[in-house]
Amino acid sequence: MKFMKLGSRPDTFYSTESVRSVSSEVSSDLIVQVKGSRYLLHKFPLLSKCFRLQRLCSECPESSPHQIVQLPDFPGGVEAFELCAKFCYGITITLSAFNIVSARCAAEYLQMTEDVEKGNLIYKLEVFFNSCILHGWKDSIVTLQSTKDYPLWSEDLGITSRCIEAIASKVLAHPSKANLSHSYSRRGRDDVSCNGTESQRHKPVSKGWWGEDIAELGIDLYWRTIIGIKSGGKVPSNLVGDALRIYASKWLPNISKDRKNSKQVESDQDSDSVGDVISKNRLLLESIVSLLPVEKGSVSCSFLLKLLKAGNILNASSSSKMELARRVGLQLEEATVSDLLIPSMSYPNDMIYDFDIVMTILEQFMSQGQSPPTSPPRLMGDFERRRRSRSAENVDFEFQESRRSSSASHSSKLKVAKLVDGYLQEIARDVNFPLSKFIALAEAIPDFARLDHDDLYRAIDIYLKTHPDLNKSERKRLCRILDCKKLSMEACMHAAQNELLPLRVVVQVLFFEQARAAMASGQLTDLPNNIKALLATHDDPTRTQASLSTNATVPAEDQWSVSGLKSPKSKLSTLRMKLAEDDDLDESFHDGIGKSSRVKAICSLPTRPKRMFSKFWSISRSASEKN
Repeated sequence: MKFMKLGSRPDTFYSTESVRSVSSEVSSDLIVQVKGSRYLLHKFPLLSKCFRLQRLCSECPESSPHQIVQLPDFPGGVEAFELCAKFCYGITITLSAFNIVSARCAAEYLQMTEDVEKGNLIYKLEVFFNSCILHGWKDSIVTLQSTKDYPLWSEDLGITSRCIEAIASKVLAHPSKANLSHSYSRRGRDDVSCNGTESQRHKPVSKGWWGEDIAELGIDLYWRTIIGIKSGGKVPSNLVGDALRIYASKWLPNISKDRKNSKQVESDQDSDSVGDVISKNRLLLESIVSLLPVEKGSVSCSFLLKLLKAGNILNASSSSKMELARRVGLQLEEATVSDLLIPSMSYPNDMIYDFDIVMTILEQFMSQGQSPPTSPPRLMGDFERRRRSRSAENVDFEFQESRRSSSASHSSKLKVAKLVDGYLQEIARDVNFPLSKFIALAEAIPDFARLDHDDLYRAIDIYLKTHPDLNKSERKRLCRILDCKKLSMEACMHAAQNELLPLRVVVQVLFFEQARAAMASGQLTDLPNNIKALLATHDDPTRTQASLSTNATVPAEDQWSVSGLKSPKSKLSTLRMKLAEDDDLDESFHDGIGKSSRVKAICSLPTRPKRMFSKFWSISRSASEKN
């Protein structure tokens, strides 16, 4: 860092109790009071360089040997005043980036201008500031940081704006210059005189070397500095985003994801001191959000979701949270399940996680490329009206239309589908999570995006275990979102003995399992073409192996146990038990079909496929004739 020395006389200031004096053969004739401290000085050296002291002494008549001048609002306090006083006496003073702001403000207050005396302090400070301080990277940052103690003076004197322009110009002109890097400015700096040169250290540094250095600034100065850097248009958006990530990690509180701690933060807001801290952090977060580059991918999805979590806990403005949700939606495929577990601070029904913000994020993702919008922001109504049973032709048509409906890539939607199913498994453990919200989120994913329904079935199974009080109609409503044709063999075996599932789901699982097995063995040759197409559409042997990772972990108690499930007798016993407790089947099995005939049809499934299918065809024909 650079420094400048002025004057040549030794320091002769000394203290006696609370009074500071100058050792001199001439008795003092001026008393200056600065914020509780008294200085016994001499008029001649001070008044010859300080126009304000000249005016104050002329306004106050001399009533005693010592004329008293009071400076209660002196900028910089006693340290800055003593530095100016020593300059007037010719005593050696050292100026650097750490004290130049206070010295400049003090000199301006005392009006130490060229009109009073040539080569006065203001002139020398300006020369040093412009020729040395603004040319150094670290000097500019330290000087800018010190302006926070004198904000009004620094603005009026142009110190703040000139430092910001100098920092921005260095970032724009030297994005990878080693002697301006963080490693140099922190560990390799050498103090040299104003006319000296800084040693060069050619070390490999990252292009974002400036991010950590300017992270030392307060949020107001940091905001203005980043705006200056962005306005240059030469720094890549990802480097700006990296600088924002560094700043947020340094200054934003490390708020725990644990709900108990989050509640504690909210309960402590009654305290004035804690409330001030929360308000400060809220302003900091909203400022960071306003600085985010507009380019997609300039910051990671994980970082955006961390900001969103902090915004929820700090009760940030709705506009900031919506902007973050919009940005997350643009790159939702990069997120993990843990990223989406955003604590709920509004506590409706004492829910653990904020479902609404995740739903908003998903809507933003699904609405990419829709111009003009064809539906309101909420997508749930369309999905609730969708029928789960379709012919093979309708399924294929929907698949083709879905691929053309959005600019989000097909692979991105596959990843998001796995992500949402993993998120459903986590929120399913919340005993207060409403069924309607669970279903709405599950149905927000297009059918084609789920290559298999194993993860969705696991989420449904967890929800049923966590909510044992669901009635029969609620369990049926929940299971309608499940497509049994897309379950793997392992999931089918688990579902066949799952006592929490409605009977209709168990029947569908066994039907498609046996049908696939029969078709694989070549025993079914007389099936109608539309049924064969329906089975072939969803029966891909490699489909269940090509699942995408979701970063979701499944506890041991939620793992599927398949021991003994291959026995046909175990499946039939589950069906007989559910038939005994269930008075009616789903509406698709109504319209005059007797319970005994249903039992016979089901009991014939495991042994003879042809007989099984003939019973189902006869049932469907008789139902269609009655309709």
